[in-house]
Amino acid sequence: MPSETKGLKFLVRALGSRNFRLFFVGQAVSLIGTWIQLIAMRWLVYRLTKSELMLGMVGFVSDVPLFLLVPFAGVLADRLKRHGIMVATQALSALQAAVLALLVLTDQIAVWHVLVLGGFLGIVSAFDITARQAFIVDIIEEREDLPNAIALNSFIFNGALLIGPAVAGILIAVVGEGPCFALNSLSYLAVLGALFLMKIPEKKFSASPLDVKAAIVEGAAYTLASVPIRSILMLVAVVSFVAASYTLLMPVFAEDILRGGPRVFGYLMSATGVGALAGAIFLASRRSLKGLGEVIAITGILYGAGFIALSLATLLWIALIIALVLGFSLMMQMASSNTIVQSIVDDQKRGRVLSLFVMARRGIESLGSLFFGVIASWVGTPETLVIGGAVCLLAVAAFAAKLPSVRQASRSFDENTHL
Repeated sequence: MPSETKGLKFLVRALGSRNFRLFFVGQAVSLIGTWIQLIAMRWLVYRLTKSELMLGMVGFVSDVPLFLLVPFAGVLADRLKRHGIMVATQALSALQAAVLALLVLTDQIAVWHVLVLGGFLGIVSAFDITARQAFIVDIIEEREDLPNAIALNSFIFNGALLIGPAVAGILIAVVGEGPCFALNSLSYLAVLGALFLMKIPEKKFSASPLDVKAAIVEGAAYTLASVPIRSILMLVAVVSFVAASYTLLMPVFAEDILRGGPRVFGYLMSATGVGALAGAIFLASRRSLKGLGEVIAITGILYGAGFIALSLATLLWIALIIALVLGFSLMMQMASSNTIVQSIVDDQKRGRVLSLFVMARRGIESLGSLFFGVIASWVGTPETLVIGGAVCLLAVAAFAAKLPSVRQASRSFDENTHL
């Protein structure tokens, strides 16, 4: 794509790759269903138990497999066909949603069902998310389109966040949680269809025996030796730990603080999606990675401050504005971090390094869900948000202090990958 190209065509230049175009459409449909299920599951648990601690427990059980299994998943993503891994994981995810729908629609659902099925989906997701992150580089035709593809991937994820929670809030209020899970199960057909229509170039894989332990150690050593990757992953881990409390406590915030119901919960999550969508569009419009280090630091400050501001909000319109800022700042941090890591990582270690990114981004949320669920049950939701905001601000301050040395270390890479 010539550098002088501007406008919409430049913003969506990665869609020039047929495989990525199929992936984009399939994911756009499936992720809406995923968000509908996530909101319905949170609301179902709170409706059944009225317990912040149980919300935290469900979040922990759903996410802890990501923390434990992604290193192994990263090895497989480097040694096996990522396309085949994704077909298997998407099919199993559809099955999980169908079972959940059946239990709710037949009025057989109990909290232990949600715990077991959430844990099953967490195991599947450990392999799915790692393969999906590494799969993006396999389905773009021009390597320079990789940052744009990552931004567009964030765009559809957060576009789904804009639509899914609002739809879930209405469906829960009108027909209950069961149809939400059924709709999610059907949505996986879109991404499975897209995967089967793709034509993936054959890649050569190592014929040497697979030594999982050695491969994991090699990937971890490579990550720790890279100052930019190491510093980014540490900040991602802390912010993700805090971010777990947001979706975890929003049902409580909507009902007990704002005196609303599932629709207000959906509105808050959709406002988060609006902000995140704006951030994705901004990143898609960028021509290089220069300055992303500062972007990560500035939006980290916004995120921490937003948590503290939300703890003081008692009016819906104020909470919606804060939710928009939180969505924008979190998306900017995570997508910028992902873009930098994907742009400087060695292709032979991509799956393993991205597995550590997934562990820092999603796996750590399992610990955050459990921790903040316990804290909220002791001190309350507003106070818990203040604690989360303070932790985030301290982590960003530490990252900002190290930014000059991180930037210096990044100069061993391409000029456009400077932080």
